[in-house]
Amino acid sequence: MPTESAAQALSILRDGSLFQWYVIPLFALVVYVYANEIEKRNWNLVFAGLAFWGMDWFNEIWNSLVFHFTQYAPVWGAPGKTAYLILIGLNIEICFMFAIAGVTFAKMLPPDRRTRILGLPNRLFIAVAGAAFCVFVEVLLNAVGALTWDYPWWNAGAPWLIFVFGYLTFFLVSFWVFDMPSIRNKLSVLAMIYGVDILALLIFGVALRWI
Repeated sequence: MPTESAAQALSILRDGSLFQWYVIPLFALVVYVYANEIEKRNWNLVFAGLAFWGMDWFNEIWNSLVFHFTQYAPVWGAPGKTAYLILIGLNIEICFMFAIAGVTFAKMLPPDRRTRILGLPNRLFIAVAGAAFCVFVEVLLNAVGALTWDYPWWNAGAPWLIFVFGYLTFFLVSFWVFDMPSIRNKLSVLAMIYGVDILALLIFGVALRWI
């Protein structure tokens, strides 16, 4: 039987009547961020941002599958106010945020990947710091009920899995793509990430209707 928060999220899942006009300027902001970097030919930032976003979609898909197979709760849910709930743990606002988060964090990377911060490689330091910051934000969102956790191994008292699998992997993959020597390499990784995402959405979402 679903938890109260999971049932609440299910009740608004992909409900178009929730639409709010603020979605349009949020979408425009995402388009502007990428258009600005494309205009400057900052391909490293563009692909790093897309890699970050693609990794989030992968997480949201398996999170939805956890609920399907348990019929108890997703690992995280988003039952709060939203203009559109795409998946049980992903609303349109979160989606747009992750779409530009990778670009934002990649802008913090020093030009020289060999530069060290507090003795650590700068990519690793920024990835760890960024993941820790995101976990802190999630704790705040959970505290106000916007983001829910129903499992004892995924909550503020045990943040390690949230840190590693919820965020650190996003940063590491994003920065890895950022540093790749050629656009072909970057495109190959993005094709793999989005290929898995799209295939999973088609199978588990469109065909089987599990998510």
